[in-house]
Amino acid sequence: MNYNASIIGLGKLGASMLAGMASRNLKVIGLDINPAAVSAVNAGNAPVQETDLDSTIKKHIENIKATASFEEAVSQTDISFVIVPTPSDSNGSFSIKYAASAFAEIGKVLKNKNTYHTVVLTSTVLPGACRYGLLPVLEKESGKKCGKDFGLCYNPEFIALGSVIRDFLNPDFYLLGQFDERSGDALAEIHNKVSVNKAPVKRMSLENAEIAKIAINSFVTLKISYANILSEICERVPNANIDVVSDAVGMDSRIGRKYLTGGLGFGGPCFPRDNIALDFLGKQIGIDSSLLKINDTYNRENGNRILDRFKNVLPKSGKVSVLGLSYKPHSHVTEESASVILTESLQKSGYSVYAYDPLVKDGVNCIFSKSIQECLKDSAVVFVANADPEFIGLCETDFPKDAVVIDFWRCLKPEVQNSQKIKYVPAGRCINPSFDKVLEGLYA
Repeated sequence: MNYNASIIGLGKLGASMLAGMASRNLKVIGLDINPAAVSAVNAGNAPVQETDLDSTIKKHIENIKATASFEEAVSQTDISFVIVPTPSDSNGSFSIKYAASAFAEIGKVLKNKNTYHTVVLTSTVLPGACRYGLLPVLEKESGKKCGKDFGLCYNPEFIALGSVIRDFLNPDFYLLGQFDERSGDALAEIHNKVSVNKAPVKRMSLENAEIAKIAINSFVTLKISYANILSEICERVPNANIDVVSDAVGMDSRIGRKYLTGGLGFGGPCFPRDNIALDFLGKQIGIDSSLLKINDTYNRENGNRILDRFKNVLPKSGKVSVLGLSYKPHSHVTEESASVILTESLQKSGYSVYAYDPLVKDGVNCIFSKSIQECLKDSAVVFVANADPEFIGLCETDFPKDAVVIDFWRCLKPEVQNSQKIKYVPAGRCINPSFDKVLEGLYA
């Protein structure tokens, strides 16, 4: 069988790309050095947890094959996507050691391959990584020249954990950094076959694409922090409501409504580190990028700031429940999670913190509850840290009498929000009448 593409690395993104391409009737080979991942895929199972991944692989298994052999994966395809970890180092840069290792193995196969092959890096890197860090590895190991014997592209994806397959097949656009036209043509052909929503392909140099990827993520983090500042402002201005303000601000075409909802800080495996990496790049090339560092610091201080914001409604001690530990609903990932930062701050302040998350069962320093009912029982304070459907479905009777319920996303049912049994505190809305005097004082 002739395969259309190979996917090097079967993590959440790689495995989802494999399944997504197969669902669009492409023949795809997946490669991973983990034998368990290879066996799982060949058996028609998901190698990692991700929404719809298992069912999509099962449905389109006739288009999928997995292997641990670079020779098999590269020799039987004309284009290879490399999706391996590029971990952050201590100064905020991205390490390309795993990518370089994969590129070396690909180069060894290309040495004896007689047909043109396009190598695509999908993992996030800093500008210059493709041209100056990885291209030399391919040329050295293959003994061939890029642009003549093989192609090179940088093609990061804009996906969210929990909806990777959907996002991959229906993006706003595809970001395509190309070494030359021939390289870009090969990659664009794949995207045009894969895209369900006929998304445009934005083609540019390798360096422009490398900058654009981290710039987009960093900009979104700034927007999130700005929305959270607006939320705090609204809490201290009588008659103010963050959702009303955000809806109005988001109507402006220069701004838009996405990521403008006041809530908790940004987290996850991409946003925080991309923001830090862009600041690192700025320092290395001699520009003032301190705005990005300030944003990171602001976000990391969220936990202490939240305690200060709600000190008037928090008891001195007692059981505190946190609903949601993952950085977003429908995900088990707690990396850089704002709710985990909040949990740590609560513990340092002397509270006994109980937590419940439908998908997170360990890995966080708190007392895990087996059920949402167990978590809420006898709680003096309940923090609703993300808008998981299970939390949205809670009723007034689910909460202990006189509990303080702090809803960061204002997502609970009206019967909970209007309850006389509990004290409902919506983040981003002013409920403290004492702030009237502060505002009046400005015009006295």
